[in-house]
Amino acid sequence: MRFLADMGVSLKVVEWLKTQGHDVKHLRDESLQRIPNGQIFYKAIQEKRIVLTFDLDFGEIAALSKLKNVSVIVFRLHNTTADNVNKRLADILAHSAVALEEGAIILAEQSRYRVRHLPIK
Repeated sequence: MRFLADMGVSLKVVEWLKTQGHDVKHLRDESLQRIPNGQIFYKAIQEKRIVLTFDLDFGEIAALSKLKNVSVIVFRLHNTTADNVNKRLADILAHSAVALEEGAIILAEQSRYRVRHLPIK
């Protein structure tokens, strides 16, 4: 899978995803630290990447876009260490890969995650 990591996502998470065989870019890779959320979202669409973020705005942007072929994973975790994020990601990727490929917003919480298929009607 192809991912675009927002600024709040640790570089350790990016490296872990790469070891799992995924194509991952972090906004820092392209010096895009200050790019607005809407532009991040459209960059992800153009590059066919799944957005990884801690920012709830991305879920709203995805829902309002009415697009089907985009996915966002929003982390709402108390423990935001890279190891914990990686564990949540591993679970999501093992059980929701099809939803991510088809277009979804996934809200990753500490003990569960919720999948909303896109477009939201």
